[in-house]
Amino acid sequence: MDLVQFSKEIRRNTLRCLHSQGSGHVGGSLSIVDALAVLYGNHMNVDPKNPRKPDRDKLVLSKGHAGPALYATLALKGFFPMEWLDTLNKLGTRLPSHVNINLTPGVDMTAGSLGQGLSCACGLALGNIANKIDKFVYVITGEGELQEGQCWEAAMFAGCKHLDNLIVLVDSNKMQIDGLTKDVMDVEDLQTKFAAFGFFTQRVNGHDHEALDRAITRAKSQKGAPHCIVMDTVKGKGVSFYETMGVGVHSTNVTDEQYERALEELK
Repeated sequence: MDLVQFSKEIRRNTLRCLHSQGSGHVGGSLSIVDALAVLYGNHMNVDPKNPRKPDRDKLVLSKGHAGPALYATLALKGFFPMEWLDTLNKLGTRLPSHVNINLTPGVDMTAGSLGQGLSCACGLALGNIANKIDKFVYVITGEGELQEGQCWEAAMFAGCKHLDNLIVLVDSNKMQIDGLTKDVMDVEDLQTKFAAFGFFTQRVNGHDHEALDRAITRAKSQKGAPHCIVMDTVKGKGVSFYETMGVGVHSTNVTDEQYERALEELK
């Protein structure tokens, strides 16, 4: 698969989704697009015709407010009609602001209050082992939610249980809703922290498809410990005026003019 083109399509349709509402979580949605492209382009064993098949890889989007990026990816993969992207957060939608397993085909875990996704992913990974399902559980988390203690309880559990079918991808875009992460509560060196909890850790450019692909492939080949890939990313990646907006891009407008400008950049 042409991952560069796939990423552009995901970004275009992420913005289509957000534009339908007029605003939303632009920054953190765009920063995980390349990871989603690599996962669903090269690694995720899933079936759009049978989204709940037991022997599938699963993705827990712990930073559930980045749902528009996942919705765009799932729509492009054929999990549901593209027209659904125009219903984000509207009355009766199947695409709520935060992802919901009961509403959207292809979503593997509901996200609400951030900080719970890693715990849920541990449960899914342990369930796979118990049921002898040889598939991976991926979880995408943000730096801001890693300020919460529950995340580190889950990390301790994953290391203790040697959940080598669990791969954590940290969207390290250095910002959160209230400001720069280092100013709100510095999470410091996450690669070293996860290693201290028994994880096999790597750090990559989160917008480099080849580097991401190599890191995920390497993680899948390493047995005996859970995995963490810290992805250095840019909030709002792919659209110049969102990339330079700063902390305000966490949740911002997608006006008609901005949407057209963004699509022009993403040709």
